[in-house]
Amino acid sequence: MFTEQTVTENGIIDRLKHLSWVEWNYCHGESLPKQANDVFVDEWLKEALCKLNPAIDANPDYADQVIHKLRGVLLESRHTGLVQSNENFSAWLLADKSLPFGENGEHVTINLIDFNNLDNNNFAVSQQVHFIASSEAYFDIVLYVNGIPLVVGEVKSATRPSVSWQDGAADFMGGKKHYWQHVAPFFVPNLFCFASEGKTFSYGAINAGVKDWGPWHSTDQREEILPGLSSVLDSVEGLLNPQTLLQLLHSFGLFSTVKTGKETPPKRTKILPRYPQFETARQIVERVKAGYPRKGLIWHFQGSGKSLLMLYAARMLRADNALKNPTVLIVVDRRDLDTQINETFGGADVKNLIKVKSCKKLGELIDQDSRGILITTVFKFKEVEIDESNTEGLNDRENIIVLVDEAHRTQEGSLGDKMRWALPKAYFYGLTGTPISGLERNTFKLFGAEEDEGRYMNRYSYKQSIRDGATNPVKFEPRLAELRVDQKAIDEEFKRMVEENNLDDDEKAALSKRAGKLAILLKAPKRMEAIADDVAEHFTSHVKPKKLKGMVAVYDREACVQMYYLLRERLGADAIEVVMNVDQAPVKTREGDKKGKKNKDWVKWKEELELPIEQVDFERWQSLDGDDQKQKGLIESYKDPRQPIQLIIVTAKLLTGFDAPICYCMYLDKPLRDHTLLQAMCRTNRLYEADGMRKDMGLIIDYLGVFENLRTALAYNPEEIEGVIEGIEVFKQLLPDQLKKCLAFFPEVDRSLEGFEGIMAAQECLPNNTKRDEFAVAFGVVNKLWSAITPDPFLSSYRNDYKWLAQIYESVRPVGQTGALVWAALGPDTIKMIHENTDINRIRDDIDDLVMDEHAIFALTEKEQEERARKLEINLMGRLRGHPDPKFVALGERLEKLRQDYEAGVIKAIDWLKGLLDAAKDTVRLERETDEKVVTEEDKIQALTKLFLETRPDSTPKVIHDIVKQIDKIVKATRFDGWQNTQKGPREIQRALVVTLAQFGLGKDKELFDKAYAYIEEHY
Repeated sequence: MFTEQTVTENGIIDRLKHLSWVEWNYCHGESLPKQANDVFVDEWLKEALCKLNPAIDANPDYADQVIHKLRGVLLESRHTGLVQSNENFSAWLLADKSLPFGENGEHVTINLIDFNNLDNNNFAVSQQVHFIASSEAYFDIVLYVNGIPLVVGEVKSATRPSVSWQDGAADFMGGKKHYWQHVAPFFVPNLFCFASEGKTFSYGAINAGVKDWGPWHSTDQREEILPGLSSVLDSVEGLLNPQTLLQLLHSFGLFSTVKTGKETPPKRTKILPRYPQFETARQIVERVKAGYPRKGLIWHFQGSGKSLLMLYAARMLRADNALKNPTVLIVVDRRDLDTQINETFGGADVKNLIKVKSCKKLGELIDQDSRGILITTVFKFKEVEIDESNTEGLNDRENIIVLVDEAHRTQEGSLGDKMRWALPKAYFYGLTGTPISGLERNTFKLFGAEEDEGRYMNRYSYKQSIRDGATNPVKFEPRLAELRVDQKAIDEEFKRMVEENNLDDDEKAALSKRAGKLAILLKAPKRMEAIADDVAEHFTSHVKPKKLKGMVAVYDREACVQMYYLLRERLGADAIEVVMNVDQAPVKTREGDKKGKKNKDWVKWKEELELPIEQVDFERWQSLDGDDQKQKGLIESYKDPRQPIQLIIVTAKLLTGFDAPICYCMYLDKPLRDHTLLQAMCRTNRLYEADGMRKDMGLIIDYLGVFENLRTALAYNPEEIEGVIEGIEVFKQLLPDQLKKCLAFFPEVDRSLEGFEGIMAAQECLPNNTKRDEFAVAFGVVNKLWSAITPDPFLSSYRNDYKWLAQIYESVRPVGQTGALVWAALGPDTIKMIHENTDINRIRDDIDDLVMDEHAIFALTEKEQEERARKLEINLMGRLRGHPDPKFVALGERLEKLRQDYEAGVIKAIDWLKGLLDAAKDTVRLERETDEKVVTEEDKIQALTKLFLETRPDSTPKVIHDIVKQIDKIVKATRFDGWQNTQKGPREIQRALVVTLAQFGLGKDKELFDKAYAYIEEHY
């Protein structure tokens, strides 16, 4: 049989045992020379300590002292937490600790691992490793280096479709096993954990959430990677080989302080690189050490972690002794990016970090040959004066490495020239998610080395990024078609415009003037009000229920002011804020030479344009623009789901370089093109999960038709950009077929039944794990489509089928699993919908223990029969039994028998409905023939509805009531006297009936159609 051990576990171990160069030695867990409560293999660790430390080799008893110290770190996890104790242990692994083992008690460095000569280490792989702490565990795979467990892997069966790597990861993160909590000491030395089900592979650092786990491939693998054991083993060889493992440990394990909310304390986390970051950082270091070529373009898709990539590269460059204490210059082109980079580097406690605060200071630092990591904006080079006769610039040292973030902007103009003149022999590496290949501005030419194929050193595309789960896909939805501007008009207006970057004030004024007609149209008050109404309605119904947030991008700063007051009125002042450039002068100068002078923005907005601006708001916006700390505080509030701020209105600031994973939706009412459009879109593509909610996509609401011609708007190679954005319409096309595929699992099941009867009938169609797995996979596809479309009115006709499938899915879902597993992949929208629209109490966790067979017929007690009889005497049954016409009496007996059969479970709800239709047809005929309203009386209620209301059992499904109501609606609304004798009448009635039954999934039930039509036909 194919089990997790015979396939996945043994396959991984076999590959590790046969690596080229340095292999892993195999030792089964039962044969390890250690006790179940030991973390280390002391025998191996002691051997390594003696081998790698001359002082310990001379006195082997010292090894016991070291091991005693290391055990003390293991015990710390009870008090300091796993991450802190893991960080402390990392210092030992990286030889940052010393003990007084030298002559005269001098401290000597303690080496646990030889990073320079791999052959000096003992690499061992083991399986089924037994460990006991507060609970007991058997780890599937453990990788030991010198007796220290650095890697732990959990694997699952390769032959169950519904099982994924996330089921293995769940063993670490939660559930009954919850290794990181229940057996935490074993993970104090841990570098990372991995999980696989034999088809896919993923790894993550301790305490990582699902979104922080990632695959391990190569950036050369551009196409889709087919799941399978071959792919898993390639990942194993790439990540778990000793060379990669020790390089990750030595240079890539980061501990960072992360702010999780405005009012919550900072959280210490462990960060590991994704493979593009690991691969590219090494390439940069190798190229600098080789000395050629002296530049390179890194093209990684927006949101895939370029800030961390620069951090890894900078640390490695600084730590490499061969580079002789280099200077690493991190250059960004916006203040908000400067803040973001500083936070990334500062949070990771990077040594020798210098934050350049002024143009003058930058010049001094370069001229004074400062070493370390300098972070600056490119604009601080503006005061550099180029002297063409000086070929040495400000500093012609060769070991200066410049990493330029968002390299497509500002580098082609004078600032880029000044930077290159100042540092003539520096290495220049440009990082961008959106390179430009135009004639005048060309990122490839500026940073791309001719030696590199395609002129890029490393490439990580949007397809790879989304495939790997590094970023979310971005979907778009065009809105308010009646208000959209003609795309041709936009194109014509903007053909004459030049890029906004690097223009002086006069050029900007000219550009604004040329766009004047468009600006007037876009900012028309009625149009702005209509968009504000739509934003408020959409945000309230689509975004806020997901516990996510949004951005509103408008044409210019005046539009920001307009939109602020419109949305404040609709959503409240606490929920809205504006971030934009504002003139920093006082609203009105009260003293000095400029006394009485008014702020130019205030004059324009308040007096000239007569916008409803309030001084307190204006001064707050000034403060947010002029004070980095206040803007940082606002952004922290925005990132915190517990804070009231929900929407940020922008026009230029924060459209790029703004990293807020909680941002789900951008309302786009600004004409953007090229890299600016793509960057703006990607504000929504970051991964996010909190409080059980996981963001699976970003959403753009397009009010201008920007996306109508995506390829033209983005001006990129179609092969590169196609698929970055997928319209909601695509999902609408896919949903019906996927629903049919799901429903096909239940060919004979009456979906109108509720309670145990309906659930058991459905479960009988899923008799084993194989079938349930197949259903789980199919429903997972439906669920993703539904979540992407919801709550579009398009879903209305499919809602009943989806609700029914969701209940069945819930009834067969295994209990006790955690994380974003396939079985627990119901999105927040689905869960919310089930809770609001379905009686979940009907799906109990003990349902599998019930057996519904021929003996399980519910019989009424004598008392219940008497009570029902008394009730019937005073309603319809009483009237029928007491009627002198035997035909009405027979009708009553027939209805009573029909009800008893349904209550006893002899017939199903749908058969009961068919019987009611027959009875209702006869009732209409009887009442017409006798001219007596025995059933319908004079209350104008149709016969079918009357019979249903007065004979239905309490447990009757609501859907039956809905069908009855719709059929009688046809009777009342569609028919007319003599309709049966016309050509048009029967056709219209039949069409209306087909549509009605199809709404309830009963369109193919010919018997039901015939009985319903016969009932309607009886009315004339």
